[in-house]
Parts: sequence; structure tokens; C-alpha cells
Amino acid sequence: MGRTSKRLTALDVKAKTEPGRYADGDGLYLNIAAGKSKSWVFLWMKNGKRREMGLGSYPTISLVAARQRADECRRQVAEGLDPIAERKKSTPVSFGDAADKFVASMASSFRNEKHREQWKMTLGDTYCAELRKLAISDVDTDAVLKVLNPIWQTKSETASRLRGRIERVLDFATVKGWRTGENPARWRGHLKNALPARQKLLRGHHAAMPYGEVPAYVKRLQKAEAMAARGLEFLILTASRSGEVLGARWDEINLKDAVWIVPAERMKAGKEHRVPLSPRALTVVRSLLEARVSEYIFPGEKKDAPLSGMAFAMLMRRMKVEQFTPHGFRSAFRDWAGDETTFPREIAEAALAHRVGDETERAYRRSDALDRRRKLMVAWEEFCLSGK
Repeated sequence: MGRTSKRLTALDVKAKTEPGRYADGDGLYLNIAAGKSKSWVFLWMKNGKRREMGLGSYPTISLVAARQRADECRRQVAEGLDPIAERKKSTPVSFGDAADKFVASMASSFRNEKHREQWKMTLGDTYCAELRKLAISDVDTDAVLKVLNPIWQTKSETASRLRGRIERVLDFATVKGWRTGENPARWRGHLKNALPARQKLLRGHHAAMPYGEVPAYVKRLQKAEAMAARGLEFLILTASRSGEVLGARWDEINLKDAVWIVPAERMKAGKEHRVPLSPRALTVVRSLLEARVSEYIFPGEKKDAPLSGMAFAMLMRRMKVEQFTPHGFRSAFRDWAGDETTFPREIAEAALAHRVGDETERAYRRSDALDRRRKLMVAWEEFCLSGK
């Protein structure tokens, strides 16, 4: 019996919108759902019963690619095989597998361990739990939008970075031969037309608790027994970034000199930063040393791992101060130093590990002013512990 195939054209597939099934021939159909999403289906008969198998979504799977997949199914049927069973035998590469392999392949290009962990976290279960389960060949526009839509306006920067990372994973999979067709995470000419314009972020967009409210909040923190509470108090007292505190290790602490030395690879500026520890900050560290269970000062529930990246934000949510962010305490510290003290601007900026002045000025200012910064941090501690 002659083949009655190739009834559809690429223009037909693109233009059709009415829900239903449209035959290309020899068992290959274009299926258009009620929501107008399009996919490919292969139908055949086995023991007098109709069998059906999906071949992927359009336009991720083009008409040409769908025909190639249908040809393989027809070959299997002709040999007495079941295409569904055969597909199960050759387990496809999942998005999660592809993402992990891509991150591993990029190891040498990451600036530091923190950068690598950010990629792993955003492409992991935090945002991509459902996407990771899908075969990489079946990831389509709808699947990408399900990840991005919930955070597109509320976590704009994270969502934008995540979209780009998903796009790169899918490009990686195409190069590896695990998928074909257009990249459904592509921005220009594609997702730009499907997602609303993001709200522009103002400079200093991390919502900061007014410094006048910090002492009362620190007092509340000290009453909490959670490890996250100790870490967040330490963050406030040292005016450090969340990632720096979460990744803090015991070998970075000099108890004798009361100094925390954050290595260059964990600093945003890529330069080692010495943090003078005030008496209370040192007390926090010493109290955890007695029950040390990990190389991390603030260990999480998983063995040999620190608290999660969301630990401080979740703690603040439980304490009903979710309108502020952990990073905002750095702004509170800077505002307090400028409004309430006579410490020079460059000392406050150095405490925050900010670059101050031009290259020539920095060349002459080789000292990190540790002693002067220690006086500033002790004054900040005295203010933070003044809550009633």
C-alpha cells in the first residue's frame, strides 16, 4: 500500500489554530488543544487496538523533525516492536540531567564557588523542580513560562538570569544532540513577546530596615534559637553579604585576633576582605564552636552543607518583617554610619568591602584600615545592642 504522507506544509502547521487533529499521513498528526498549544502525535494499530504516542510540542519539534520521529516509529512497528516500550528502554536525557552536566562543564569559567552555587540553585528544585523532570527534548515554551511567570515581576533580576541560564542549557542540549528545533527560552523575537515588561529596579532596591528599628530586631533575634537567627545576627553585626556569611568556614576565623578573613574567591570584588569581629560577633562564633559539626560556621540540615540561600529571608518572613531583605541591613549600617557617627566615609565603605576612589587613590591607600574599622564595628554593635 502506497504512503499517503506529507499532506501538511510548514505554513499549514504554523497557520492552523482551530482545535483538532490534522493528518500528515501514515499515522503522524498535528494536535491542537483547546488552549491552541500544538503538539505531534503518532497513531498505529496493535492487536486491533489503536495506540497513541506523543512526539513533542510544536514549534520546539518542527514538521521535519516530527516526520523523522514518525519514520522511526513506523520502522519499529514494521519490526513488531512497540514504539512506547522502545522509548521507555532508552530513557531520554532530562532537563535536570542536562542542567547538571552543563554546570559541571562550565566549572572553569565560574568566578568562584558562590557563582557556581548560584547556577546550581536557580537551575535546581528551588525554581525548576517540575522542569527538571521533563525530557530535555520535550521542553517547550509553555514549560519555560511556567517557571518564569510566577517570579517575573516579584523577583525580576533572578527571573531574568534564570531565563538566560535555561536558554544556555537548552543550547547545550542541542549541541549534544539531545534535542532539536528552536530554543523556547530565547528572548529576542520569542519570550519578549510572551512576558510583560519587567518593573525597573531603583538603585539600592534591596529593601532596608530603617536603622532605628535594628536594635529592637536584634533583641528579638537573640531570643530565637534557630541557627538562621545566629547567622543573621552575625550578618548584621559584621555588615556582610548573605553569601559571605552562609559560606563562612571555621578556617577563615582567627579567634585570637578577632578577625574573619573572607577569601577572594568568595568576595564580590574578588579581593580578600578582613572583617574585624566585635565582642558580640565573636561570642556568636565561640558559642557555635563548642557544638561544631561541619566546616561551615552556620551549618544547614544537610550534612557538610551550610544554611540554604533562603534561610535568612525565610526567618525574616516568620518574624513578620518580610518587607525588608537581609541585604538591606548593609544599607541600614551605612545610613547609621553617615547619620549618627563621625567616622570618615572611606572607613564605612571599606567596612562594606566597597571600592573607594580611582585607581591612583587606591594605589596610595594600601592599608585596609583594620584598626579604624574595628572601632566602627564596635560602635555599630553598641548601637545594635541598645534595644529595649
